[in-house]
Amino acid sequence: MSTEKNALAISLFSEVLAADQMVRYRLSRVLPKGMEISHFSVLNHLVWAEVERSPAQLADTFNVTRGAMTNTLNRLEWAGYVHIRPDWDDARRKMVAISPAGRRAREQALSAIAPMITEVIDNLGEDRVKETLPILRQLRLRMSDKSRPD
Repeated sequence: MSTEKNALAISLFSEVLAADQMVRYRLSRVLPKGMEISHFSVLNHLVWAEVERSPAQLADTFNVTRGAMTNTLNRLEWAGYVHIRPDWDDARRKMVAISPAGRRAREQALSAIAPMITEVIDNLGEDRVKETLPILRQLRLRMSDKSRPD
């Protein structure tokens, strides 16, 4: 890789990592008490998916270990935000669904996050955000390409 391309890559990843750190910091400050970003992410995913998911599917979706996902799901279940049941077709597996309390918790979190998101969009401008999203999406998809060696 050329020196110029290397510097560009370093700058890109430095900005992405710094933005990730700042977003996580600001989100963690406004989420409802006791809710972690991982909890909100799983609840949000379950709402959008509109179907039950297995812990393994969720771990794969979030690119975390099954153990880490099990820990998150146990905390969500303890809080009453998800229901975990045996898979009727394969007793070795479990299935996860969001509960009504989980939907309410997600809505509460979205209400807490909304002012921060609105502020960022207002500061950057809607057009610039719309232009940036496809690039970030391509970067995410390229980085998650499981066919590539790590």
